[in-house]
Amino acid sequence: MSDQYLAEIRIFSFPFAPRGWAQCNGQIMPIQQNTALFSLLGTTYGGNGTSNFGLPNLMGNIPLHIGRAQPGPGLQVYDLGQTGGSQTVTILTPEMAAHSHSPVVTTAVGTVSTSAGNQPAKAFTGNFSKNTQGLFFSTVTTPATQLPPQTITQTGGGQPHNNMMPTLFLNYCIALQGAFPARN
Repeated sequence: MSDQYLAEIRIFSFPFAPRGWAQCNGQIMPIQQNTALFSLLGTTYGGNGTSNFGLPNLMGNIPLHIGRAQPGPGLQVYDLGQTGGSQTVTILTPEMAAHSHSPVVTTAVGTVSTSAGNQPAKAFTGNFSKNTQGLFFSTVTTPATQLPPQTITQTGGGQPHNNMMPTLFLNYCIALQGAFPARN
């Protein structure tokens, strides 16, 4: 393995931290035993800054580079140690594409002999009779009927869904020992 810089983060394909490394799981470290590492990280990833400090926590998180994703006004600037995103998301009404659930009705003579798709029908108080084409019709005018709630009301449970892209889980570790990085 090549020499590492102090506080360098590497990805390993085995489930433990090698000697001189620690897993990036947000653990709290004592400053007294890790002064050089603390001088690089400070309290960016947690800790009280007087007796301890935190290591980065990459469990369930994806690392992204600091700064602005694209140049332009109003775009987010991402600072070192900042977190974001969510593992689950609940879609809210303003986030849905514009659409409607308008009923389509007609007063024309129907051409379907049976109700399709379990659609509720209008209330009928008259007698049915068969016309010459074999279709049922009524000569009695029937009043409109309120549709059952399940036909026109809100549906869905509003529960959050998983928001994770396809992922391969690996072991991120940070160097507790190594060359102190010099500024360029």
